[in-house]
Amino acid sequence: MVSLIGNAHFELGSKTPKKNRYEAGKTMIANTRTKGLRRIAEGAALAFVLALTLVGCKGGEDEPAARTGRPGGRQPGGPEAAQGEPGGKPPLPTAAVAVEQVQRGDISTYYSATASLDPNKEADVLARVNGIIQSLAAEEGDRVAKGQVLIKIDDAEYRHRVTQAEVELHQQRLQLERSEKMLAQGLVSAEAADAARSQMKAAEASWELATLELSYTRVQSPFTGRVVARSVDQGRTVSNGTVLFTLADLSRLLARVHVPAREFRNIQTDQPVQLVVDSTGDRLEGHILLVSPVVDSTSGTIKVTVEISQFPSSTRPGDFAEVSIVTDRHDDVIVVPRIAVLRDHEERVVYVGDGETAVRRVVEVGFEDDRFTEIITGLAEGESVVVQGQRSLADGQKISILEKLDLGSEVSEAPAPSEG
Repeated sequence: MVSLIGNAHFELGSKTPKKNRYEAGKTMIANTRTKGLRRIAEGAALAFVLALTLVGCKGGEDEPAARTGRPGGRQPGGPEAAQGEPGGKPPLPTAAVAVEQVQRGDISTYYSATASLDPNKEADVLARVNGIIQSLAAEEGDRVAKGQVLIKIDDAEYRHRVTQAEVELHQQRLQLERSEKMLAQGLVSAEAADAARSQMKAAEASWELATLELSYTRVQSPFTGRVVARSVDQGRTVSNGTVLFTLADLSRLLARVHVPAREFRNIQTDQPVQLVVDSTGDRLEGHILLVSPVVDSTSGTIKVTVEISQFPSSTRPGDFAEVSIVTDRHDDVIVVPRIAVLRDHEERVVYVGDGETAVRRVVEVGFEDDRFTEIITGLAEGESVVVQGQRSLADGQKISILEKLDLGSEVSEAPAPSEG
């Protein structure tokens, strides 16, 4: 019988003495345990060496990046790199900009509101007599003069009434003449002559009324203007009070604005007003025509009527416009184009073109309109401010100045702002 223990083997039941066999087995077992412990130790040492190898490889990958830094452990991309120092990022490129000179000028503040443009006069033309429309002499959009005939109503009946009134008037005149002659001869009393005189006057009034009604059959324009609407057609029967036409005087336009009562001290007649028409973008000039003497107790506002005397043909009544009333004005102050002034948190800044370098300058601003900003402190007349490319500039950055920008053409269509 053979027994295997570790790598040793021996036969049981051999002729070897029992004691010797026991000692031999004990020795083999001890040798086997020693070899197992040795193998475990060798495996642990091998794992430790592999771990050190991996750590060494990782350190080798980071080492070149560490060696490229500056003495003291500073790495590329720090604050010194933004300034183009050795070992950092390259300096900012030269920026192409446009500049405008700081100048003196006048600037105003405004109160702005939206209002509709109304015609100077507008009226409905009504029928004054009953009858059938015989002909139309005007159409929507036509220009008409004061007294021009717009509609003719069939006048046959009214001409007959005039004839009857003329006959009656003639008879009463003859009767009055006979009465006056007889009164002179003492044949009639004074009362009879007075009655004949009264009847003659009544007949005269009837004739005048018939003549007036006949004239109403020719409907005339009450003023010079444009036909806004035609409400009837030829052949229609109309009665007294029927709307025939709507006329408007478009020689000037009116805008009625309701201004807060706190602005009353800044509003007066003939004050200049600027308007921008919503539909066309046309910029108009006007002036205050009327200022209401009372404050509306419901809204706390004052009605201000603005008159626009000159406007293009594209501007029509009913259009809405942004109305800007000048409330205050500063004359002969330092102004810069509005686009040159930037807002940086709580500061207002501009970039000054100082030779070939852009210099950031904090300024204090005053009035602003749609084109210019008043500068109270921070700039001097004659300096050049950047008006194109300023939003991407940094303080001290190199610049290349291009041709000047035509600001007037860019901002001409901007609406007037509210009071700043």
